[in-house]
Amino acid sequence: MDALAASLAGSTVSRDESFEREFELRLADCPKLAYRVALGVLHNTAEAEDVAQEAMLRAYRNFHRLRERDRFRAWLVRMSFRLALDRIRSKVRRERHERAAMELRSEASVENLASSREFQRQVARALDELPEKLRIVMVLAAIEGYNTREVAKLAGLPEGTVKSRLFLGRKRLAESLRCLVKNIPAG
Repeated sequence: MDALAASLAGSTVSRDESFEREFELRLADCPKLAYRVALGVLHNTAEAEDVAQEAMLRAYRNFHRLRERDRFRAWLVRMSFRLALDRIRSKVRRERHERAAMELRSEASVENLASSREFQRQVARALDELPEKLRIVMVLAAIEGYNTREVAKLAGLPEGTVKSRLFLGRKRLAESLRCLVKNIPAG
């Protein structure tokens, strides 16, 4: 056992307090060290600060698990290095996903845009064909995003009535859209 741990073990402080004191003593110049390691990997000061802060937080949370306390600096360096690498990997993955999403969006042809606009018109037309008592609850719930309790309050209806009208409205809307897609007159 090293001298620091021996001095802490011989005192009358609790085990948790001794861990905290030992951590603080070992921490003296380590925030700068964690930052320098992260900066060396990331080459970005803001991200290096974030990684150093995360490394210090993890070191604090896991200090009690460290068996060889005299290897604290090396442990913190490895932790900072790995967190910086994880940051790079997640950034690369995120950029890859964003590029893929942009490629998919750019592949949307004029035909797809036209068909989606046509579908929106059909939905609007089907919604307009609903009886007013069904249309109002559908608009408030499905389009405006109110929940059934809020729709009931706004429309001055019991909640059960709102639920049944939503069910009927959705059912009729689905039937109308199915008929429109098949070009069959709704009946």
